[in-house]
Amino acid sequence: MAASDPFPRPPLDAAALNAALIRPGGMWERIEVVPEAGSTNTELAARGREGAPHGSVLVAEHQSAGRGRMGRGFITPPRAALTVSLLLRPAVEPARLGWLSALMGVAAVGAVRRTTGIEAALKWPNDLLVPAGLRADPAAGDGKLAGILAEVDFSSGEAAVVVGIGLNVSQTPDELPVDSAASLRGEGAADVDRGVLLASLLGEFEELYTMWTAAGGDAERSGLAAVYRDVCTTLGRRVRVHLPDDRTLEGVVTGIDAEGRLVVDGPEGERALSVGDVVYVRPAR
Repeated sequence: MAASDPFPRPPLDAAALNAALIRPGGMWERIEVVPEAGSTNTELAARGREGAPHGSVLVAEHQSAGRGRMGRGFITPPRAALTVSLLLRPAVEPARLGWLSALMGVAAVGAVRRTTGIEAALKWPNDLLVPAGLRADPAAGDGKLAGILAEVDFSSGEAAVVVGIGLNVSQTPDELPVDSAASLRGEGAADVDRGVLLASLLGEFEELYTMWTAAGGDAERSGLAAVYRDVCTTLGRRVRVHLPDDRTLEGVVTGIDAEGRLVVDGPEGERALSVGDVVYVRPAR
């Protein structure tokens, strides 16, 4: 971009990232940065089926066919976001793999807070956001910074999990897909170095993942569940949850259980939900 541009979007330096993050005994095998990908999750999952190792990282400077939850698609402008997927082969019980998207969310909260000072938080199950009262524009509602998608493949006989995140970094309002979306730039962090942000994200992820796998994937024993609850804005809120079968459930969120499910106290008592789109219907108590 032109030198006079007040918001330049330099490319990521793959060599510097590998030099900083690849080490003996560490988690990361290789960090690859490609100019463009349809979906980093799709591409890395294909590589996983071909034998790519645990700890492979794929980053795209431009993602043209990103995939979110519930089959939603999105596009990111070149070098304006951090679109990255991780390939993991955790030796834990399959029932506990659902915590990996939450783990990515907690890592992203930590990375954003450390590198920008923005008080990011999570909305169950896996949206990274800036809560309404903490936004650059206090009158705005919650601003979504990122979505997270985890996919599991058992075709090789063991679990191969790809976890991806698309984090808005320097997008202007007209480059964001919906009014409820936000970028780090729009929230006051105009000079974010995406390389520093990615290094922080991978560092946070590795620390959490190491504790989680050491505990056999037990989110309670590893401390992951407690940290997730601490940064989740959904607890205590009155919500309307849109379920996959086109039904809705309205009630107050009373907890997030040991399996990462949202516990909603509704008309028929408490119910634990593993999937659903959550809408806040009134401010937290």
